Amino acid sequence: MIEIKNLAKTYHGADGDFTAVKNINLTINDGDIFGIIGLSGAGKSTLVRCINLLEVPTEGDVLVDGKSMLSLSRKELLAARQKIGMIFQGFNLLAQRTALGNITYPLEIAGVGKAQAKKRARELLELVGLADKERSYPSQLSGGQKQRVAIARALATEPSVLLCDEATSALDPTTTVQILDLLREINQRLGVTIVVITHEMRVIEKICNRVAVIDSAEIAEEGLVSEVFLRPRSAIARKLIMPQGGEGIESVLGSRCIRVTFDGSDTAEPVISKMTMECRAAVNIVFANTRSLGGKAYGQMVLQLPADESAQARVLDYMQRTGLEFSEEVYADGN
Repeated sequence: MIEIKNLAKTYHGADGDFTAVKNINLTINDGDIFGIIGLSGAGKSTLVRCINLLEVPTEGDVLVDGKSMLSLSRKELLAARQKIGMIFQGFNLLAQRTALGNITYPLEIAGVGKAQAKKRARELLELVGLADKERSYPSQLSGGQKQRVAIARALATEPSVLLCDEATSALDPTTTVQILDLLREINQRLGVTIVVITHEMRVIEKICNRVAVIDSAEIAEEGLVSEVFLRPRSAIARKLIMPQGGEGIESVLGSRCIRVTFDGSDTAEPVISKMTMECRAAVNIVFANTRSLGGKAYGQMVLQLPADESAQARVLDYMQRTGLEFSEEVYADGN
């Protein structure tokens, strides 16, 4: 378990002090895939780097399995870091080492024998699907393959925690999905707790079970991904999940809109098409992010209602009669 208590990090510079994170309190349970999401500059990368003390907090504490990271001696901290793997957006592979050599590197530092280190590295290359690339150098690998090597290297010392700092931001959408699937498999097979730092809600949605939304250095809200995704309470969560005054919204500024949520209690049927036919009213789908899982519908839509008030009334009556969950959304002045 990771416990972050009253954590703050302030940087002191010639231009004055800058507080990157403050008042952070989070609990990440063993086996979680925990997401931390926020816009650029919100403080999420600083927060994750405080977990393994790559950044030393100015205030507060970080406890891993009940032990304060700040109370450890340098030798104890180095040992603790071996149980907290980390992968980065830029891969950070050693250009002069092969894939196998990159994975054995942390084992060499830990004093593991050469033969044992190579055996472990080959097992990990098999795990990440690169058994045939052990002699390849980073320059000979694609972005996705580099990240797989980086993941294998992070797992070399058999960590219980894996920190992922924007690990998919440099990858194309297809490769991103493959890497996220790999991380989920690692979580399930090895029981590794994973902390995912990202600015993309689709990454959180794909693999995380819990999420914390960070804004202006503080946690805006935290909870199950399903709850935050369907019922965001904070303005920043709504902005991350749904476009606000951005692409696809300008055309409905000042219009009456409703947000429909699908929480799995409805079948994945064409309910909107049925509604327009039964109500004889056209609606404009401004935004949609839905999926069918096991024949059930999950996600949300924003619908622009017709200008005619009687048509609006028919649509709202239909929503109530069919039990669809919805709330009125106001998009004005891009906010």
